[in-house]
Amino acid sequence: MKNVQKQVPSLLLLITLVGFPQISESIFTPILPALSSALHVSASHSQLTMSIYFVAFAIGVLFWGQYADYRGRRPAMLGGLVFYLLGNLGLFLSPGFSWLLGSRLVQAFGASAGSVVTQTIMRESFSGVRGAKVFAKVSAAMALSPALGPLIGGSVQTMWGYHNVFSVLIMMAVACLLYAGVRLPETRPTTVKVANWSQQKLVVKRLLSDPVVWTYGILISGINGILFSYYAEAPFIFEAHFGFSAVTYGSLGLLLAAASLGGALLVNWLVNYWSPMHIALGGLMLSSVAAVGLVVAASLNQVLGMLVGIFVVFLGLNVTLPNALNRALIGYESVMGSASGWFSLGYYLAVSALTYLMSRLHHGSITTLPAYILGICLVMSIVYGWLCQRTAASRS
Repeated sequence: MKNVQKQVPSLLLLITLVGFPQISESIFTPILPALSSALHVSASHSQLTMSIYFVAFAIGVLFWGQYADYRGRRPAMLGGLVFYLLGNLGLFLSPGFSWLLGSRLVQAFGASAGSVVTQTIMRESFSGVRGAKVFAKVSAAMALSPALGPLIGGSVQTMWGYHNVFSVLIMMAVACLLYAGVRLPETRPTTVKVANWSQQKLVVKRLLSDPVVWTYGILISGINGILFSYYAEAPFIFEAHFGFSAVTYGSLGLLLAAASLGGALLVNWLVNYWSPMHIALGGLMLSSVAAVGLVVAASLNQVLGMLVGIFVVFLGLNVTLPNALNRALIGYESVMGSASGWFSLGYYLAVSALTYLMSRLHHGSITTLPAYILGICLVMSIVYGWLCQRTAASRS
């Protein structure tokens, strides 16, 4: 009998499916001031479109992860894309702000399949050297895709108005659905076992009682909370206060992409000299110092100083984040699927809470975001410093 070669998805398809949720997260940022004006809501209310995204995304990550185990990777991905399309249609047809928020929830719930199911497909389709290469290329795309969102949103708003950003999202949903429908194979192994509710509760209990999980959860939540608080608040700083056009503001996303790339290169160099924990702590300390400079620059109304401060803050955070993601669930290999789902649910809800808090703190001052970033960086540094001391003490 001939061996049947296992079907695996193409690299382009993987990049497409893991990238569209991140573009959907950030494409809203340049249109927030216009959205606020057109729908007659305050700036803090318009920022709810950012924070509410992660509530539904967190629930979706858990749901689609479980559904992919029950029914298969392909049905889960296609089902998520259908919800994503319905959410985008709802955004386009929204008669008011409440309807728009509801559509944003549906959009995020569907988009979350692109994150959790794609990563599952990658883990079971590629291994060894080839797997490392695929993950590296997809990670690079993940770093770039959030930066494309503001640029796309700003350009579309400038040329055709903010409402047509929703048209772009609809076209993206249709393209992804057709592409996945034609090209995505089923990759679920026949040996997959789905944990029952009793087993799930044991995993949750173990996670909640693990201080290491809590520490890395705080880091991952804090770093992403800073990122999306920036995306929520930055349009009102650079567009409303400094007078940037939507396109110019959108191009600032490339600054964050450069910081992400720089962080990756810095980690690759530092691993030759420092331990992973010292690298992560060093990144947090760099971000904290840069956040102090960011506060000073904002107080002096210096736009160039703020841009430099933002770059260095995110450079440090991108030194810390890979270590946090890599070490968060060490020891949970036997229950990785369930542990990943519940852990992701927790930190996405925390990201939503942090982004929502930024919207509540909004009062028109350009110093609010820098002070908020500084506060989160200091908390993360203290918490992670405690873990480093605890680890060092356990080894002595």
